[in-house]
Amino acid sequence: MDGTGGPLLCFPNLNSSCKRLLRPHSDAAVLYTLLALVSLLTVKLNLLVIISISHFRQLRTPTNTLLLSLAVSDMLVGLLVMPIEGLRYVETCWLLGWLMCTLTPYVSYCLLSVSVGHMVLISVDRYVAICYPLLYSSRITLNRVNFLISLCWACSMIYNGCILMGHLGREDSFGSCHGECVVVVGHAAGTVDLFATFVGPCAIMVVLYVRVFVVAVSQARVIRLQTAAISFTAATTAKKSERKAARTLGIVIAVFLMCFCPYYYPALKGEDTSNTLSYAAVLSWLMLTNSCVNPLIYALFYPWFRKAIKLILTLKILRVPESQDTKIL
Repeated sequence: MDGTGGPLLCFPNLNSSCKRLLRPHSDAAVLYTLLALVSLLTVKLNLLVIISISHFRQLRTPTNTLLLSLAVSDMLVGLLVMPIEGLRYVETCWLLGWLMCTLTPYVSYCLLSVSVGHMVLISVDRYVAICYPLLYSSRITLNRVNFLISLCWACSMIYNGCILMGHLGREDSFGSCHGECVVVVGHAAGTVDLFATFVGPCAIMVVLYVRVFVVAVSQARVIRLQTAAISFTAATTAKKSERKAARTLGIVIAVFLMCFCPYYYPALKGEDTSNTLSYAAVLSWLMLTNSCVNPLIYALFYPWFRKAIKLILTLKILRVPESQDTKIL
């Protein structure tokens, strides 16, 4: 065995086994290293968000509760989905059996749908906070946010159960041979999924964030006009606020589109969505990396997160009994 890529069998003892493409050892080592790094980074970043919001009392706000739940779903993607999907594409065979073949796509779809749902809830939260600041405390309460989070998780499980009903209902999820786990979403279900988990959420996010951007720019201009005759520094600060708002808006929309739009390419072409497509691995991993980028977008922009990271990594939260009451904001 020279390890240069000859056609072997996934299960040599089975006549119905699929053929296996054996990768060179160097290629497999590089792929496994990259897989481990991405998975660990995703878990670590989201775990820092979870610890920060859970530990410090001052951070237990409705907005941060959304970030906490989002971080939980994204951490589970890095902990459960990324390693299994990486094993599938590196080994070029499905080695985990029919039960895992049935459950893994369902868990993956649920977690990614939850992540998208939380992004929409965060955009709604920011919209109310910026556009209706006087009503925010009465409309966005912790109890309502917890209810919406629970609803988001429940709807995701029910919705993806319907989308993957054909896959979940199969007694044998293997394809034409053992060692192949085929997940096919029909054109009709794929079209529904396209609008329910991409076009709809994306449209809501764009509309709300554009509205937030317009209001933020208007407020900055009012401040600049009122203070222009008094302080040049204030005008400069207002301009910086406009640029920061534009940059944040651009990052949020661009990253979401880059990660999710390619995955729905088959549905846009009118084809069935299947993990047997030649480019399925690229589409899947682009979408999965959004779980790694989410904490960078929604948390690293907040100064309190950087302060919380310093306290966590230096273990001060363990050495100081009253660390829960530390002023982070």
